[in-house]
Amino acid sequence: MITAETPVKFDRRKYKDALLLELYKNILKPRMIEEKMLLLLRQGRIAKWFSGIGQEAISVGVASALNSDEFILPMHRNLGVFTTRNIPLNRLFSQFQGKPGGFTKGRDRSFHFGTQEYKIVGMISHLGPQLGVADGIALANKLRNDKKVTVVFTGDGGASEGDFHESVNTAAVWDLPVIFVVENNGYGLSTPSNEQFRCKSFADKAIGYGIEGISIDGNNVLKVYETIKNLAEDLRENPRPVLLECVTFRMRGHEEASGTKYVPKELFDIWGRKDPVNTFEKFLGSEGVLTEELIEQERALIKHEIEDALEITFAELNPKPDTALELSELFKVVDIKDTTPSTGTKTNLRLIDAISQGLRMAMEKHSNLVLMGQDIADYGGVFKITEGFVDLFGKGRVRNTPLCESAILGSGFGLSINGAKAMVEMQFADFVSEGMTQIVNNLAKSHYRWGQHADVVVRMPTGAAVAAGPFHSQSNEAWFFKTPGLKIAYPAFPSDAKGLLLSAFEDPNPVMFFEHKALYRSSSEDVYDDYYTIPFGKARLVKEGNDLTIVTYGLGVHWALEALQENEDLSADLIDLRTLAPLDVEAIYTSVKKTGRVIVMHEDTLTGGIAGEIASLITENCFEYLDAPVMREGSLDTPVPMNVDLEHNFLPKERFKQKLMKLWKY
Repeated sequence: MITAETPVKFDRRKYKDALLLELYKNILKPRMIEEKMLLLLRQGRIAKWFSGIGQEAISVGVASALNSDEFILPMHRNLGVFTTRNIPLNRLFSQFQGKPGGFTKGRDRSFHFGTQEYKIVGMISHLGPQLGVADGIALANKLRNDKKVTVVFTGDGGASEGDFHESVNTAAVWDLPVIFVVENNGYGLSTPSNEQFRCKSFADKAIGYGIEGISIDGNNVLKVYETIKNLAEDLRENPRPVLLECVTFRMRGHEEASGTKYVPKELFDIWGRKDPVNTFEKFLGSEGVLTEELIEQERALIKHEIEDALEITFAELNPKPDTALELSELFKVVDIKDTTPSTGTKTNLRLIDAISQGLRMAMEKHSNLVLMGQDIADYGGVFKITEGFVDLFGKGRVRNTPLCESAILGSGFGLSINGAKAMVEMQFADFVSEGMTQIVNNLAKSHYRWGQHADVVVRMPTGAAVAAGPFHSQSNEAWFFKTPGLKIAYPAFPSDAKGLLLSAFEDPNPVMFFEHKALYRSSSEDVYDDYYTIPFGKARLVKEGNDLTIVTYGLGVHWALEALQENEDLSADLIDLRTLAPLDVEAIYTSVKKTGRVIVMHEDTLTGGIAGEIASLITENCFEYLDAPVMREGSLDTPVPMNVDLEHNFLPKERFKQKLMKLWKY
């Protein structure tokens, strides 16, 4: 049992002087950088600092033990990971200062970034999501038999997040070569460990997941190095996850402004005697590896490197705001053409069949595409869209997942980071709320923040009119419509479903792909048998007329068609948006300017829905062409009721018909 009172005991084993000196230089550099940063903070030259003083042995031991092409996912106290991977200090300092020379061009701070060049994926502020990302990176390695290991960091506080359980459990079930490093420093900000968990050691938690758990002295850089090196060598040949607790202590506050008054003073005295830099320095001196002259020489070199890098950073100008640039770097640039065949054989397909066919064609074209979701393998999914896929593509690429939406969405991102493509099926769109952080904070923001695309398609069986009640019937596309960095497809017809889905897999950016459950088996049409793509942001003019314009999508298109069939004298443009992001505003404006009247309908609850945004755009850009108020309709502002009659009343279909007549006669 490792306790604060246990002294740091180094075991040199057969390590050569050169390795020991390298470890010393690696552990000294982040300490000297931190000491300089704390001085600059007091001088007001930097604004914020999250200190890792006292914990450097973990970062340095891990990064030194791994191969340079193996991914590490650190947190905000792991400066030693970045310096050991030899990232130029001026780039790190520019990152800290929000300068253009940093990895996020001033768009984020601290270690909230990643870099493919150095195989590092930094955290986001939510602490837990990077654990699932590590699973995806490791999964790509395992599928390719790359014989690589992935290491991801979390803290004793962060391990309370649900993502910790989901990600460790998924790694265990899939035998992924991941080392989960828990830096147990005794506090989550000011909350002590006894208010975070009841286990004596995080190694004990591993038992519940059926994996190995190890606890070591996190202040002993040799022990960390040796443990990681041995584990990595083993896991490369025998893939499986390991939970590694590194017991340590944070000698500064959570961040400098928070202070340390909540920590008993005696703890600082005890852990001060276990300082990872000082104890290792003394040990190397006793071994004859290090002399005072070498110490001074190395300190002088590091100090010079720090000062030179700071000079570059402080001379660098702040980023100049450029709206066009900001918008252009939200997504990875892609140009997908409309390749719908002009001739060729067609087969009558239902919407569900077209989606299944498109998914199969995508799997055939993209050998690095992995499908993940609950019950999608042998069972074929609850809607049978992937039925037979295991026989075609194997269980490596068609994967049943545990019930853990966040970890699987994170795994999708990890697959993308490591050169693969991912599809994640939500069993029902309602369940996506369990993975919102991964979608709106990781997938949506990664390219804008640090240039890493998220090649992930999230399939979303959605919508009501199936008497499934409040938790299997929601229309939640508006949750994502307001989030920059996501693309949204919502087809109403089988041919569009196939073409848009194939486009989604051609697109390296995150796509939310909505599929209305009520249309799965009720909507059918002749669909080209060949592979083809339909570009996002191009609406479909389903019917053409002059009296008014109807703008809608999904099941709303079919309600509108029914209304027009019931009123044959009404001549209307019926615009099926097909994709919500990007939105084809030009098609909307062109039609409204022609007809002078418009009604916008969505199935979602009325307040805060997409129809309101479209109505506002029309009013702002087409006001002088309007002959009537812009109208909109949506579902009642209540949860979706299960009873058929109540659900019918909830949905906007009949109210839309009434309002359509009102608009026509206006």
